[in-house]
Amino acid sequence: MSPVLRLMRAPNLLIAAAGVFAGGWIALQSIAFPKELVFAALSGIALGAAGNTFNDMRDVAADRINRPGTRPIAAGLVPRGTADLVLFLCTLLGLTLAGLVGGTQILAAGAVLAVMFAYSPLLKPLPLVGNLAVAVVAGSPPFYGALALGHPHAGLVPWVLAAWLHFVREIVKDVEDEAGDRAIQRRTLPIAVGRRPAMVVAAGAALLFVPASLLLPRNDAYGWAYFLIALPAQMAVLAAATWLLLGKIERVSAVLKGAMVIGVVALVMGKAA
Repeated sequence: MSPVLRLMRAPNLLIAAAGVFAGGWIALQSIAFPKELVFAALSGIALGAAGNTFNDMRDVAADRINRPGTRPIAAGLVPRGTADLVLFLCTLLGLTLAGLVGGTQILAAGAVLAVMFAYSPLLKPLPLVGNLAVAVVAGSPPFYGALALGHPHAGLVPWVLAAWLHFVREIVKDVEDEAGDRAIQRRTLPIAVGRRPAMVVAAGAALLFVPASLLLPRNDAYGWAYFLIALPAQMAVLAAATWLLLGKIERVSAVLKGAMVIGVVALVMGKAA
């Protein structure tokens, strides 16, 4: 993968686009590709690329400790000028594509950008606040897709569930990144309360997710397909919570990401099947 695509985190952007489409399909209760949904998905890709680029630009010092080989700016593979250009073009493209959908979409895109740009310098150093902020943004693609089609309420349950898992994963990532965050004197949850308590918080949130992932879709009239397909994801989240309680952090983040992908499929099939 080219350094610029790594900078933008292309695989994550594809997952975000899938989330936007999923929100639209849930709103439509069918699989279709109206132009508003396509524009929203492309806008989501551009906005995500802008946010990821800005985050890497702000986190160079920490990334040189935590991820020296995987973050292209920290590794010296992408010059700062190139990163600035990527940030500008992706921000402009994300807002322009949102404008092709409508005024409300531009407001949503602007709100997403505001949170992403405030995250690294202002929110990330605040224990739990930064985790919650990035979870709300990262979980928003289904809502963004439903909003594009004029049915924002249809994206609320997927948004809550996606944000919930992202919240758990962000705490896990803070535990993984503790060394670099300490080096730049960033006060994340594991630094503020300790590695073990932070893992317990993440495990507790993961355990609470499982009943929420049953009750919220049930109350929103999701079909049987959701509950059948979501079962492996729920089991994966339970496994991740167990590992965290046992003090094991390896593979937890990857397992949670896999659960998110399965959950998106389950949500779509629960409404569109």
